[in-house]
Amino acid sequence: MSWGGEHGVRISLSAVVMALHSGRLCALTTETAEGELALPSGPFDPANDRTFELALRAFVTAQTGFKLGFVEQLYTFGDAGRDAPRATPGPDQLREISVGYLALTSDAVDMTPPGARWTGVLELFPWEDRRGGGRAALDTIMLCLSRWAAGDARRKARIDALFPSEASQRWDEARVLERFELLYETGLVAEAVRDRDDARLIDLGDRPMASDHRRILATGLGRLRSKLRYRPVLFELAPETFTLSELQAAAEAVVALSLHKQNFRRGVERTGLVAPTGCLSTGTGGRPAELFRYTGAANADGQAPGLALPALR
Repeated sequence: MSWGGEHGVRISLSAVVMALHSGRLCALTTETAEGELALPSGPFDPANDRTFELALRAFVTAQTGFKLGFVEQLYTFGDAGRDAPRATPGPDQLREISVGYLALTSDAVDMTPPGARWTGVLELFPWEDRRGGGRAALDTIMLCLSRWAAGDARRKARIDALFPSEASQRWDEARVLERFELLYETGLVAEAVRDRDDARLIDLGDRPMASDHRRILATGLGRLRSKLRYRPVLFELAPETFTLSELQAAAEAVVALSLHKQNFRRGVERTGLVAPTGCLSTGTGGRPAELFRYTGAANADGQAPGLALPALR
């Protein structure tokens, strides 16, 4: 279905569904007919779909077997002059407008439909891992970016803000999309090679995605990381009961940073967001640890606070 006369558009809906699976932050993915990794998505049909959200839920369930809980709209992607999302195939060549949504779940069950799986987000953005796992990708990126910025103060300042190399400079874990956009602009990711003639493939150990799906996923990851600090979204990924070590491991999986254990625990306790259950965990492999639960406590403005994330230097 198109709008806009001769130069119509098609609206597609994409879901960024995130969960903790096998200790990793993962996104629910599918495969296109061409075998490309993709987010659950599909076209919105204004003649038959009552709302964007209902259509999105139907796409996700049909493609993955997963039933969405709460979702929030992320962003609408349709920049003029950007080659992805590309025009739809066929004689109409409709311009594609993508509406992205974010959903979190603690129920990361294995998927049964062909191609559906939980994919680790650091497989897609290895440079986002500041615990050492993304070192090779980051070294390659910094070498290429330094050449790109040679003699250009504005480019160098942009690189320094997004990929700080000095220990005294803070890594902003929420700027995932800006980092991916910089790598696309400089031709360092596979999507740039696909969309442009002036880019060549650089091996960063990452995985590309169909159309603009990695850009949408980067937006979702950045939104999740940002919200950790002002809303208790981490508990939407956590099981009903957990140890404080498990909660810290969950936070580290999301931000891909190593957190200071004592400061993290003190920060959690100050929020009043958790309460002891009176039970002990026997699955820690060592001395039984106390189990906690999320209390849903609210602050003065009626909102539950986020968590402090004291990163190790």
